[in-house]
Amino acid sequence: MTTTMKAVQFNRFGGPEVLHQVTLPVPALPSGALRVRVRAAGVNFFETLVRQERYPPSPELPVVPGVEVAGEVDAVGPGVDAGWIGARVAVPLFALGRPSGGYAEYVVAEAASVIRLPDGLAFEDATALMIQGLAAWHLVQQSRPSGKTVLISAAAGGVGSLLVQLAAAAGARRIVAVAGSSVKIEAAMEVGAHAGVDHTRPGWATRLRESGGSVDIVYDTVGGPFTADALDALADGGELMFAALNRFELMPPQLEAMFERNQSLRGFALLPLLKPETLTADVAGLFERAASGALKLLPAERFSFDQAAAAHAAIESRRTRGKVVLVP
Repeated sequence: MTTTMKAVQFNRFGGPEVLHQVTLPVPALPSGALRVRVRAAGVNFFETLVRQERYPPSPELPVVPGVEVAGEVDAVGPGVDAGWIGARVAVPLFALGRPSGGYAEYVVAEAASVIRLPDGLAFEDATALMIQGLAAWHLVQQSRPSGKTVLISAAAGGVGSLLVQLAAAAGARRIVAVAGSSVKIEAAMEVGAHAGVDHTRPGWATRLRESGGSVDIVYDTVGGPFTADALDALADGGELMFAALNRFELMPPQLEAMFERNQSLRGFALLPLLKPETLTADVAGLFERAASGALKLLPAERFSFDQAAAAHAAIESRRTRGKVVLVP
């Protein structure tokens, strides 16, 4: 019987180097729960902020990060149908009041909270469709792009590449992808963007506007200095959908300039939008779209548990494309 497992943990706040592989007891299996052998654990940007104690509330140390996993059910607790054993499932820990625990070989969750994977959907792809997939889905629901020209930041990333496709499916008239290299722009174009802009070139937004390319909606998942630059491309009466918590840097004069141009600023936080009565259906719907080919997923970037520090460093440097996952 399995009693211990590998996990990734940090015992102090700091840079990627504080992450290290440890051996921990396998979680107990209570009534009504099942145990999942993790095959892929999603890595997210906000987890790098948690590691640096820059994402409130600060967790109690030590911490095993990770809030989304996919794998196979290998054991069930009392009261759970043994037919679950062997099932391929996803566990959205972030939606279950579980802010950690995913960077591990095993997780335990209530049977009612796991979501079956359709045949043909890889474990890595399932992790890409939880936080990032739901973020893209709800961004489109909160600020509907039908008939509009939209600008999507980090368009070759996990959220951005999905947002390009969901905006197109929702009827966006034109999609402008913003990324940090020609390779990333090409990746965004491959999944449906109509035009691409390299944000590393100074004055990119001004040139876009002056060439007749003002946009009706900016989906900003980057924040920081990018936000002010993107405003130069936003049309009068346009909307800035800000989805980069803890990275808001607009100053009062910039906000006043927005108001003078009848532009609106809208905030976006995913967790308050996740409702128990619709969560499973929303995630399952994204899974089915991907399994059918209606959603194209960029190849995942895989790191082993002992490479967790490198995975965090890669995300922080914005060198990644698609989903970053840890595999035991």
